[in-house]
Amino acid sequence: MSPLFLCESNIFLRPCLFPMGEVAVPHPHPPLPDQFNSIPTVDSTIPSLSLPEENTTETETMKHPKDSISAVDSIESPKSDVSSEKSYKTETVILPEHLPKPEAPPGLLSKSNSISHEEYHTIKRSTSANVASSVDMASIGRFFRDQSDVVSAAIARRISSLKETSNGPTEIHLPDVKVIVKAPGKNPSAFSSLKGRVSFFSRSGCRDCTAVRSFFREIELPYVEINVDVFPEREQELVDRTGTNQVPQIFLNEKHLGGLVVLNSLRNSGEFENVLKSMAGTKVSDDAPMVPVYGFDHEEAEKENLDEMVAIVAVLRPRMPIQDRFVRMKLVRNCFSGADMVDAIVQHVNLGREKAAEIGKELLRRHFIHHVFREIDFEDDAQQLYRFLEHDPGVLKYFNFRMSTNDNKPKSPAVIGQLLTKLMVAMLESYASDDRHHVDYARIAVSEEFRRYGNLVRDLQRVDMATLSETERLCFFLNLYNAMVVHAVVTIGQPGLIDRRAFFTDFQYIIGGYPYSLSTIKNGILRSNRRQPYSFVKPFSSTDIRLELMPKKMNPLIHFGLCNGNRSSPAVRFFTPDGVEVELRQAARDFFKDGGINIDFTKRTVYLSRIFKWYSADFGQDKLEVLNWVLNYLDSTKAGLLSHLLNDGGAISISYQSFDWSLNC
Repeated sequence: MSPLFLCESNIFLRPCLFPMGEVAVPHPHPPLPDQFNSIPTVDSTIPSLSLPEENTTETETMKHPKDSISAVDSIESPKSDVSSEKSYKTETVILPEHLPKPEAPPGLLSKSNSISHEEYHTIKRSTSANVASSVDMASIGRFFRDQSDVVSAAIARRISSLKETSNGPTEIHLPDVKVIVKAPGKNPSAFSSLKGRVSFFSRSGCRDCTAVRSFFREIELPYVEINVDVFPEREQELVDRTGTNQVPQIFLNEKHLGGLVVLNSLRNSGEFENVLKSMAGTKVSDDAPMVPVYGFDHEEAEKENLDEMVAIVAVLRPRMPIQDRFVRMKLVRNCFSGADMVDAIVQHVNLGREKAAEIGKELLRRHFIHHVFREIDFEDDAQQLYRFLEHDPGVLKYFNFRMSTNDNKPKSPAVIGQLLTKLMVAMLESYASDDRHHVDYARIAVSEEFRRYGNLVRDLQRVDMATLSETERLCFFLNLYNAMVVHAVVTIGQPGLIDRRAFFTDFQYIIGGYPYSLSTIKNGILRSNRRQPYSFVKPFSSTDIRLELMPKKMNPLIHFGLCNGNRSSPAVRFFTPDGVEVELRQAARDFFKDGGINIDFTKRTVYLSRIFKWYSADFGQDKLEVLNWVLNYLDSTKAGLLSHLLNDGGAISISYQSFDWSLNC
């Protein structure tokens, strides 16, 4: 049984296993005479060690690690050569009269503490015990009491030598014992009695706001953050209270403290806690900034933005002769002809036929309707078939579609992209690690940011993507891809180990009247309509109108700006239209710095991410071109090694790292 110690000073004594079991017991006494070849052993509980009382306020000895496993951060122990579950055999040992009777440790025998000569005692003996020796139980007890004093004294000396300013857990290694001393936080309960409320206004991607947030988390101060990018309706309140829209702005109850400069001044002078208690030591008043209310939208503002064509669409939807038709050897469902729509407009809207045809073209341009094969513009023709957007057969795959089209006036895709980025950055600041390699998808799923993101992407249904410049489109699709991955993980789960089609192909958005999956965005748009790995078909046909959205030249750096939601992918990040090129280059440098490349100089081998195997043609025609491309984004150490290998004329081998598809959570 392994002793485990827990005390309020966060000192953890970890158990150590030895080859003969959980505790190694020396045998200091000489063996018995030759006629006695067996070892009388006793299955007993070894008295547990304890920490010196002066070093802890409360010490609790656990009988088994399972009794308090939740109270310990981690438990490590050296591997034992013998399995924890041993096989035992039962033997009967008769103790001769002339031998001294061993004393069992207290608590071993319930009726008597001695063993008489007449008694037969059944003993469990390990089958691995094949060395004959005698055991003096009293000596064993003294040995462990002495060892307890030695270990406790050693731990006490090491703890007393620790500096009070040490940060994080400190490990103390003694022979066969490992102790972790975890320094407590700075007054973790100092603000438990605080009656007031600390709140601050912020924006997504604001460095000063990040500094305020980090400081509050460091001192474990409860706070309320009001992100005006997530709650734009609170921005006017910020201006009314402070006279400016600059952030961060900190409030202690209803009293305005100031921004980061004031906070740093109080922090450096050591007066922050005193000011905090004086200004927020009383109960929160009604004049203090309110906690953001989750789950509510401004419906009146939404109604004011209804598209002016909605009235005509509302008239046509129930009156169109919608039916299934057989065209080009295919069954086309829920469609109508261009002539049918013109007739309906003439009859129910009281317009001439020429004007009705113009209305039909406008409805198609605004993506209320689309051609069944998405080939041509609207025509007053009985042979050309169209359908309403909500009747698209793939509507169940469109995760930004809620059984009906978004009837609001289409927003600019640039505006939607900016709002999308602000919401996603706010999620990462709240629910991801600082390096963005670990994301808490469970908390994102129930957050207000994610709920508002779900409402925002509905505006993508009828946007006009042609209004974006090439650089803006690059930024837009990079950010949309990373946002869709988060949405897909929350909605359908992480990519499967074998069939990843549901994740990368079946999870789709309807954008500007056209379906886009993760694979479509990556291979069709960002990679300029190149085949995905292990595929023989390009994403877009030669007549697909989405070809107009892809860049003229594919930029290989896009591979380091896309996160697939797994641990071997680059860190999740979002880009700005003005700085997307610079930010992509930095993303590549970070990827290689974090292990995207390793160089074994002695073996003349370069270990690259498997991304370079799947998309090798994007980086160069041969391995030398690929390595020369990589060389531009390495740090000085790796660049020096790779340059030497490339220039000395010797052969270079490229090996590809294993790809970890587990979720980056």
